[in-house]
Amino acid sequence: MEIKKQGYRELNESQLRFILSTIEDALIITGGTGHILYINPAAEELLGTTKDGIRKKRLWEVIPFVEQNDEFIQTFLNTYKTKKRCRHKLLDYENINGRQLKLRVSMSYADYLEGIFVILLSDLTELFRVNSAFSRYTSRQIAEYVLSSEEGERQGGKSRDVTILMSDLRGFTAISASLDAMQLVRLLNHYFEKMVEIIDQFGGSVIEFLGDGIFVVFGAPADDPLHPSHAVHCAVGMQNAMAEVNAWNREEGLPELEMGIGVHTGQSVVGNIGSTQKMKYGCIGETVNLAGRIESLTIGGQVLISASVRDRIGEPLEIRSEQTFMPKGSRSEITALEVTAIGSTALKLSEDPGAPQEIAPPCPRLRFSLLNGKTVGRVIYEGVLTALSEDQRFFWLQTEADLELHRNVLLRIGRGVYAKIISRDKDTYILCFTPKPDNLEELLDGLASEGAEKKSTS
Repeated sequence: MEIKKQGYRELNESQLRFILSTIEDALIITGGTGHILYINPAAEELLGTTKDGIRKKRLWEVIPFVEQNDEFIQTFLNTYKTKKRCRHKLLDYENINGRQLKLRVSMSYADYLEGIFVILLSDLTELFRVNSAFSRYTSRQIAEYVLSSEEGERQGGKSRDVTILMSDLRGFTAISASLDAMQLVRLLNHYFEKMVEIIDQFGGSVIEFLGDGIFVVFGAPADDPLHPSHAVHCAVGMQNAMAEVNAWNREEGLPELEMGIGVHTGQSVVGNIGSTQKMKYGCIGETVNLAGRIESLTIGGQVLISASVRDRIGEPLEIRSEQTFMPKGSRSEITALEVTAIGSTALKLSEDPGAPQEIAPPCPRLRFSLLNGKTVGRVIYEGVLTALSEDQRFFWLQTEADLELHRNVLLRIGRGVYAKIISRDKDTYILCFTPKPDNLEELLDGLASEGAEKKSTS
């Protein structure tokens, strides 16, 4: 059977117009003077106009005269002037209906067609909207990794050298109980907004928000050989930004916040963790656990780092103090160091309790319980409040109870006040309020009156 070959034939105008009308991208053809010669249906929809609306008009006459469209018009004029191709330029555009668009623009000058300009516009608005929404549900770095990397959608992970930063608000349980749901959301959103801005500045990737805490990784998914240094710079920046956060809180009639930060460097398994139906980019392993343990030792305004972080930083560090502790499940002690400055950046907040301001006798007696995680223990201990720091954030407690350092306690005064044990000298402990109650003097006066009443009764 003989196959008859199709010979070459040119498309007629009707066929060409049909083909052009089926193109999903917007297509506009103008003459050398800018007059529109052809516009396909996709371009009509994008521009918000019709063929009748553009008859005998120049391209810039159908484009709304708003600032957002200046670059679009200028790009056309530059192409017209230089008579060269503009390759895939990304531009903002507002059509006559006020719709905000993100366009990929390609303009070509065809001198062999008597000065014809061909303009192809791809509407990427929806793609940018999806990408923007996705990046808001995770960090920008993770969003870029998932969308652009070959491994971005694959299940699995690999061991990498990273630095983990964990932050948490001190006494947030008590704060949340004093606010309604809308106030609490406003408080947290403003706080997170400021913290994420700083984290992004230093190249950190937010893995997730853990209630009022933030879990951040440096050195993944993008490589960063200086991740320990960047993490500590970030931690100091976050603490210094709390002054601005609390200034806003005061203006809005919201309680002030105190934050503690722990930083640790080591190997961690990072990657897409979960099922094929639902995954998230995460970090797991001992490095993550130890960062959380170090953070749990902090009081408001502190940055504690591990020795492994200190040993990896090649710029000056100011260390106020160091402490050792035995993490749960570990076979060896870990050293946590309190950072007050890195390079030329210093913490604006001072957490030194200073000299105790002794309380005139009779000293108030305190009843308190130890916390096990978020659970209040049933055993009630007693002690005597012997002194306060000048700023009333720290207090000295004398008690016969044998208390473990770094434990959180609930003081049974008022509706309950939280504090953390930070040091010990024989039977006297120094504790830090987490946070200091606004009505502390009122509470202490109440304790003193209560003690006087019991004494007179007995």
